[in-house]
Amino acid sequence: MSLIGKIFGGSEAVTALGSTAQGVAEVFTPNATRKMELNHEAQQSALSQLETEMKTIRDDWFDRFVNGLNRLPRPLLALGTLGLFVYAMMDPIAFAQRMAGLAYIPDPLWWLLGAIVSFYFGAREMHYFRNPLRAGVAAHETVISAWRNSKKSSKTEAKRVDPEVEANPALSAWQAGQE
Repeated sequence: MSLIGKIFGGSEAVTALGSTAQGVAEVFTPNATRKMELNHEAQQSALSQLETEMKTIRDDWFDRFVNGLNRLPRPLLALGTLGLFVYAMMDPIAFAQRMAGLAYIPDPLWWLLGAIVSFYFGAREMHYFRNPLRAGVAAHETVISAWRNSKKSSKTEAKRVDPEVEANPALSAWQAGQE
């Protein structure tokens, strides 16, 4: 038997001593592997909760109404800005009076307006940053597969990607002219 074995009394004692040392060490410093496992479990739990919330697609009149309202601010801001240009050209004096009135709005109110607009558009950008082009990816894959199929077939045999789409007479005439 080795000297270490004689001192500690065999392999069972060494194993017990090692597990004791590990237990004492975990009192002072947490186990990194266990911490990662717990974080993973918490994240999976949160994702499964979100999955159950988002499984049902509600498509009643209220949801369609709110979705319509959510799509209004950008076009209204763009058209409103163009409307200001038209208003300035049609009645410059009244436009100048209205713009002079804007000078009396206090700065904190401008900051509040800037924060609201920034958060609205920033949240919209973050939404598209987090969920990049879901529909675009499917369309891209359809186009790529159609292109590969057309490369395999001869030039006179044009394959249609979607059989539900009606025939395009102008395209058919152009293809007939290519032959």
